Amino acid sequence: MVKTVAIMSPGDMGHSVGNVLGDNGFNVITCLEGRSSRTKELAEKGNFRVVDSMDQMVQEADLILSILVPSRAKDLAEEVSAAMKRSGGTSYFVDCNAISPRSAKELEAIINSSGGNFIDGGIIGTAPAKGDTPRFYVSGPESHVATELDGKGIIVKSVGSEIGQASGIKMCYAALTKGTNTLQVALLTAAEKMGLTDALREEFQFSQQSQLSSMEKGISRLPANAHRWIGEMEEISSTFEDLGVTPHFHMGAAEVYRLLNSTPFASETPETIDQNRTVWETIRVTADLIENPESH
Repeated sequence: MVKTVAIMSPGDMGHSVGNVLGDNGFNVITCLEGRSSRTKELAEKGNFRVVDSMDQMVQEADLILSILVPSRAKDLAEEVSAAMKRSGGTSYFVDCNAISPRSAKELEAIINSSGGNFIDGGIIGTAPAKGDTPRFYVSGPESHVATELDGKGIIVKSVGSEIGQASGIKMCYAALTKGTNTLQVALLTAAEKMGLTDALREEFQFSQQSQLSSMEKGISRLPANAHRWIGEMEEISSTFEDLGVTPHFHMGAAEVYRLLNSTPFASETPETIDQNRTVWETIRVTADLIENPESH
């Protein structure tokens, strides 16, 4: 029976998930060694109990949820694996990050080599604090353990006994959602550079109102998260390539997120996004950052 859940790390999603799990009777812990002041503030906001070391965390936790940027997923798995070897503690470890099935299998080997039990996972949806109930897809021989969290402020769905299945769902889902966002940024940036923004906007108002509303609502929020989503697009690209599907859509998507990450707005956090900035202001900046090849 899962009683103590460790979350690494309590960021935008992690602290909110920890908060609802705590409200539903779980003992929620984390380790903040080397973490930022923002992460520490979010851990406090989520009512986490902070333990002194990674060794203590793996000894106390029945289940560890890894909720990080994709580029940090392997590093954390290695840190947890090393802590298990040092302390003799073993836990179920759920990688909830946006990584490819191939990457998930690499992490399985790292965790299981130290006596832990790896569960593949992927999160779809926004944080509970934003009014959503995120869906945690899990897979692998031990995925039933993670389903003990189902209905406790989150939804947990097991989709099979193979490592990589849960990651695969996340890859395909984010290929649509975050991938579509980059297509929107790319086409609006191109229109801006050609001086066609007003004309295109007028046409969208006439024939693509739902798409226009989506762009006006969402694009200005992208730079604050772009640094996280570069790696996610690269993992999607890798997944598609492994399956014989073209990787080039999401290689391009990664480039768009790099562009957004180079804007001044990338210094914002999800908590400090300028809610008054319009999509058109954001696009003007992205267009200004791109040199016109014809000028060379």
